[in-house]
Amino acid sequence: MTFETPHIDYAGLSPVIALTAGLCVVLLAGLFGGERQRWIVSGLSIVTLATTAGLLIWQWGEAKDLVEGALRLDDLAISMSLIAVTAAAFVVPLTLREPAAEDRHGEIQSLLICSTLGMVLLAQAQNLVALFVSLELLSVPLYVLCGSSLRHPRSLEAGLKYLIVGSVGSATLLYGLAFIYGGSGSTDFPAIAEGIASNGVADDPLILIGIGLAATGLAFKVSLAPFHQWTPDVYQGAPTPVTAFMAVATKAAAFCVFVRLFEVALGPSADDWQPALAALAAVSIVVGNIGALGQDSLKRLLGYSGIAQAGYILTGIVVASETGVEALVFYLAAYTLMNLAAFAVVVVRERETPFGDDIRAVEGLGGMRPALAWPLTISMLALAGLPGTTGFIGKLFLIEAAVEGDYTWLGVAIVIGTMISLAYYLRVVAAMWMRPVAEPGPGDELPAMAGGAPGADAARPLGTRCMLILVPTLLAAAATVAFGIYPDPLVDWAANAGESLGAVL
Repeated sequence: MTFETPHIDYAGLSPVIALTAGLCVVLLAGLFGGERQRWIVSGLSIVTLATTAGLLIWQWGEAKDLVEGALRLDDLAISMSLIAVTAAAFVVPLTLREPAAEDRHGEIQSLLICSTLGMVLLAQAQNLVALFVSLELLSVPLYVLCGSSLRHPRSLEAGLKYLIVGSVGSATLLYGLAFIYGGSGSTDFPAIAEGIASNGVADDPLILIGIGLAATGLAFKVSLAPFHQWTPDVYQGAPTPVTAFMAVATKAAAFCVFVRLFEVALGPSADDWQPALAALAAVSIVVGNIGALGQDSLKRLLGYSGIAQAGYILTGIVVASETGVEALVFYLAAYTLMNLAAFAVVVVRERETPFGDDIRAVEGLGGMRPALAWPLTISMLALAGLPGTTGFIGKLFLIEAAVEGDYTWLGVAIVIGTMISLAYYLRVVAAMWMRPVAEPGPGDELPAMAGGAPGADAARPLGTRCMLILVPTLLAAAATVAFGIYPDPLVDWAANAGESLGAVL
């Protein structure tokens, strides 16, 4: 007998290897103290993420299975991985003066990279075991990051709440995956689809129960109603840079595996799960938009907005077509740009004002700080889906996919949800441009900044205080408008991702 060395595709695994190596280096660099620690750690984190992005782009156009078929590297996986890596790179400057980080930048940013590693693996997963392990690798660091602001009870509450609800969601998903394995006899997505199609078990109780439990578990992760209860509280309590990362990157990775599981593995039983997912999408659109109407906290408002946006994005999966996947990828990219810009402005204002994330923090911002007001304005208009922004183009694509997939009523629900959302998005815009600057009340105190006295950051000139945040924020806002006026590059990018999945189907 001769031992055959297993083939290892190092080129395909290079993004995962880069993130793993960078995670170790950042964690070790965090052991060194001193004032320069945060700059060194942040620099190493950016280098790690930039290297990973470069390796992902290098593999663009590839379509191959890795690790004995447990992972699938294609344009869909690369697209979603790039969104997660971009979100992580955007968040690194936001953590530089984050009070929750203090002298623990090495720990915070290594956890950030670890979660990003889980997202990259989740985007590539096409095996039930790989799916669950990747999801936990994504989630566990986020549980810690949400509770990392040890001096704030809300942060600790957010971390505990996210841990409990996330564990329930993970357990539900695991039960569902076990039922799917029991009904199909395989853990690989293509083999599951083949087993369902050849054995005629689409109506098998094991498969149907597994689909229901798996959909419920993933619905927890992407904040779909009625499994959304944790979202506003966790978004508000977690440190804002962590909230920004969760709001964007987690959705991208989770929706990618949502697509693979339901359209590749469970494709033969699409007639059974399409109506259920369509109902989830409609409920999320209604609950998210109505829940956001009465919010004064910008983070809670964006949390409820994220619930509604998840309903819009789910439409791309419901229609079970290549067009739907393309619309989903396009909208996730657009959602990344407009959401990161919005959260960056919230980060700056909660460090400069005594109002935290309350809407009063942005009152009068248009006259006082137009460089911050314009990105937030563009983000709100894009999230509302106004013409001239990527949000408008993205919703058009989703509505088109819904109509083509005979779910016209879901397209109508998107339009109605968009009309409702104008009430709270425009409220934020009006606060910036039509109200005077809010005056602190007796109970309001200046925020204590890391490395300085209370309010010390607000006393510094704009250039030295938040240029590292302002530049990427302006770029994200500019891209939101640019791709809204000329969407062709982003459309082609999303089309390649959709075609890569279509080749598997």
